Amino acid sequence: MARNEGLLSGVRIVEFSMLGPAAITTALADLGADVIKVEPPQGDYVRRMTWPIVEGTSLMHLHVNRGKRSLTLDLRTEDGVALALDLIAAADVVVEAMRPGGLARRGLTFERMQEVNPRIVQCTISGYGMTGPYETLASHGIAYDAWAGIFEPEIDDHGHPSIPNHVSIGINAAPLFGGLGILAAVIRARETGTGCAMEIAQSDAAAAFDWYRSESFKAYERPESEVTGNAADGYARRAPAIAGMRGGVRYQVYASTDGFVLFMASEQHFWKSFCAAVDRSDLFERWPGSEYGDHARGNLEMQAELPRIFAGRTTAEWVQFGIDVDVPIAPVNTPQSMQHDPQFAARFSWIPKERLGADQLPFPVVVEGQEPLVPTKAPTVGEHTDAVLADVLGLDAAAIAALRERGALG
Repeated sequence: MARNEGLLSGVRIVEFSMLGPAAITTALADLGADVIKVEPPQGDYVRRMTWPIVEGTSLMHLHVNRGKRSLTLDLRTEDGVALALDLIAAADVVVEAMRPGGLARRGLTFERMQEVNPRIVQCTISGYGMTGPYETLASHGIAYDAWAGIFEPEIDDHGHPSIPNHVSIGINAAPLFGGLGILAAVIRARETGTGCAMEIAQSDAAAAFDWYRSESFKAYERPESEVTGNAADGYARRAPAIAGMRGGVRYQVYASTDGFVLFMASEQHFWKSFCAAVDRSDLFERWPGSEYGDHARGNLEMQAELPRIFAGRTTAEWVQFGIDVDVPIAPVNTPQSMQHDPQFAARFSWIPKERLGADQLPFPVVVEGQEPLVPTKAPTVGEHTDAVLADVLGLDAAAIAALRERGALG
């Protein structure tokens, strides 16, 4: 197996970031891009906030800043701004991952960047974007899920609302969309010689990631003569997305002897195969269902039969049954139990804490014939300052010492 130098080897990104939005370049670093995280002399305080704290450093920092190099610059100094421009001149991308406008206030406008590098791509990632009434509204990551309607508040026994347990979408979706935009812009810049400035709001990304629900609600604003449900449901409208799965029987969670499985026989041929394999062809004869998209919603008699069937085997036995018979059945794992699943062990196991400071999940894209590229541990503040100035800008030790003496490096 060949050594993987990284699909983005040769792409250089200069990142000015604070806290979680630094995740916009994590996947790019995983793919081999040279990501230089420019920090103020005191560093990004993400290292000491957001639990868990692993041996004094937050898991958030260890994950979102893995594979990057850290350089400290004091952008309040002329030398610091000049060094930033020199780095930009040697880069493909500039990322501003903080409240928008911070770089411009230091004289690092996109127009100034273009003067030193016409091909530069600038991407700004912020909470609510650079326009609109919320442009300057302070926020944290869960705000974007709240804004996009990702969750509904939980009400406790005392009537107090609280944040429910949910997967945070905004802080994860924005890096995915932003990363795609960055790569598309770099491709065009290399073809045309001209870069561009772009921006992404984590709120917009949360809404775009949850498009199915919001677009379904929007579609349902139209008359029922134009927008209906599935033919298998008699064209009755269902609640959008996963909420519409409530009441499903042939597509539902069932208890096994030691956990739960997700049963997904909504296609007729899967349902027929399942019934035959559990020696209950009578169920298919009684309720053959539609060719596809049939969840047998509201079929209480079928709903009474299936729990008794699924209670007869373990989760692992049902998964093997699905493989043997070609019926879609999935184990219902938790974030804690997933690591014990044989599928996880076979292809998606941990990058060990000895490499990254904490056990972390790898980048999920596998390049055939190449060993996965393992990122380096997230840097300490300014860990690579001298190395970056030497290998990117060609400065010698004396020049670096002089800059440090003048306060440019903090």
